[in-house]
Order: sequence, then C-alpha cells, then structure tokens
Amino acid sequence: MLVSKSSDTNLLHSEKKTLRGFLFLYGFLFIAIFLLLGIGYFQMQKSLMLDELRPRLNDLANKQIKNLKNLHINIDKRKIYPRSDEFKSGIFDMSKRKIFSLLSHEPRLDDIIYKQNGSIFYVKELQAYYLGAKYLVLEIEDDKKWLYGIYYTFLFLGIPLAVLFLVFGYFLLRLFLAPMREALALLDRFIKDTTHELNTPISAILSNIEMIDEKNLDEKNKTKLKRINIGAKTVSNLYQDLVYLTLGHKVASKDELIGLKDLLEERLEYFSMSMSGKNISLTKKLTDSVLLADKNKISKLIDNLISNAIKYNRKNGSLHVNLSKNTLTICNEGKTMPKEKIATLFERYQRGNEEVGGFGIGLHIVAMVAKEYKIKIKVFENKKEGTCVRLSW
Repeated sequence: MLVSKSSDTNLLHSEKKTLRGFLFLYGFLFIAIFLLLGIGYFQMQKSLMLDELRPRLNDLANKQIKNLKNLHINIDKRKIYPRSDEFKSGIFDMSKRKIFSLLSHEPRLDDIIYKQNGSIFYVKELQAYYLGAKYLVLEIEDDKKWLYGIYYTFLFLGIPLAVLFLVFGYFLLRLFLAPMREALALLDRFIKDTTHELNTPISAILSNIEMIDEKNLDEKNKTKLKRINIGAKTVSNLYQDLVYLTLGHKVASKDELIGLKDLLEERLEYFSMSMSGKNISLTKKLTDSVLLADKNKISKLIDNLISNAIKYNRKNGSLHVNLSKNTLTICNEGKTMPKEKIATLFERYQRGNEEVGGFGIGLHIVAMVAKEYKIKIKVFENKKEGTCVRLSW
C-alpha cells in the first residue's frame, strides 16, 4: 500500500470514517428528497394535463356518440364504423367485452381518463345502448408538451436547488468536523509546547551518562546505569520524533546518496542496548544498497521501524532485518497485528497495540518520509508469529 505524507494535507482515518458516514447519510437524504419532490411534481403535472384535456375529450366523445347513433339508426344502409383523424375509438358492451375497437391497447374501463404507453385514454359511459355499447373509449396521442415543461423546470430550478443543497452540505460538513479538528489542533499545540520543555533535561541526562566512568562501578550499578541509558535514549527518540513531527515538513531536504547498509549497521548498534534489555536476538542479512534522500529523514524512518519492532516484540524474541538492492524488510516475533489495525497503522496518533505505550506518531513519521521519497510500504504477517514491514523503492 502507498501511504500518506502528513495529516496536515490528508484526512485522518477517523475523519474519513466520519466523512463517509456523513456523505452517505446526506447523499441518501438528498436523493430521497429529490426523488420524492420529483415524483410528486411529475404526478401533479400529469394530473393537471389530464384535467385540461378532459373537456376536449368529452366534446370529441359526444361527437362520436352522435356518429354511433346515426350508424345505429342506419345500420341497414351502412355498416362502416365511424372514424376520425383526431382520435381512435372503441366500443364495449355492459360486460366489458369488445364490440369493435381501433385502439392500440386494451383499455381500463374502470378509469375515466388515464395515460398509458404514450397515449391518453378517455372512457365515457353511454346512456343509450347504441349498437349494444355501454362504454365508448377514445385514444389520442400524448404530445408530451407537459413532459417537456417538467424537463425545463428541472433544468432551471432543480439543478440550482441541487447545487444549493450541496453547498449547504459542504458548510454543514465543515461544522461537523470542526470539533474533531480542534481537538487534534489542541493536541498538536500540547506536543509542541512539551517538546520545547524536553530538550534541556534530555540533553543533560545523556551528557551525564556519557561522562560516567563504568570502570569504577560494580555490576549492580552498571545494570542500573544501563537501564537509565535505555530510558534516556527512549525519551530522546521520542523527543526527536516530536521535533520532526512539528517542524520536519518545514525543513528543506538535503538529498545525497546514502549507503543503507552502513546506516543500518549504525542504527542497529544504537538500539543494541534496547534489544539486550528484552533479550532479543538479531538476525540480519545486509547487502549493499544506495538511496538518494536526506540522511536525517531516512535515519528517522529506520529508527522508528526498528524501535517499533523492538517495542512490539516479545521477550526472548527475534528481530530479522534484511536489506537487498531495492527492499528493506524488518520482522519481529510479537503479537500478530489484526488486519483491521493495518489500515490505520500509519495514521497520526494510531497505535497497533493498545497494551503497549506510545503516542502513535512513530509510524506516521515513517509514512511522511516514505511519501516524500515515493517509498512503498507493505505490512504483512510473519511466517512464525509477529509482523513484518517491507519498504521498496
């Protein structure tokens, strides 16, 4: 999967989830309201059209009744059913059986006027049973002028209303997401303020640890010093992550050809004390590989991957690091990560395991650097147990 560079320019997973839910609900309501209004308006216009045609059709029906009367009286002289260029017609007896019909479709004799298959039908009951007929049905072609009127109304009124509805939805969405963004902004401000306060004490701790002469310490105190050193480096890494998270995107990159094998050896040595603290064995297979990038940023990427592999590893576990020409794979033997967690793993403030502490920013920094240098990241399950992260470029 490809990962995002920064939450400054991309929505977080929680925001995306909220956005999808809102858009689905808003879109469903928009379509439902639009359809209901459209269907209601269509039915209203059709009813108006039929009501307007009814007097005209009634006049035509009365004329046809006169023609039927003449035919009934003169049935012995002429036996031709009366026809008209204005309409088609048919007659039916009181049992609704067809006597004669020129209609294009079988009519519904229970309705007075209706539209069907592009034609308009008008049914009139006869008072006198001329030719044995009880019902006279007229059929005229629908000119669809009323339908074109609906299209014009939709074009000049419906589309502007839809645009207005969408604009309203946009501002409603911004209002909907505002509390979440304000909470994240507050957390970012807290991190920036905390970062400034951490710098001096961390530097003092690390400097004093380096000045201690371990030759004069017994094994018990050496162990204590080792733990202090591990803790200080952990806090130092956190500090560096916070600095990069808040200021890294503002610092210009100084790209150079980096020997990844030497850099990995250096960073693995840096974390050797953390690995020994959990009795983690290291297996590495490193071949020569170079990458054009900013060394500090790539170091930060590697540090966070190794740090997470150690943090989420089990005690007495193993750490496997493989470097080839265009790929870097780091695997641990901790708990296998659920698939649903992988989708949000590189989001800011997201953690792969809630049981393990952390701010959830390390892998977000990995994603930022990977995005900048078009490095692809794939997370998959280790063959034995645990999780693997593979970088390819």
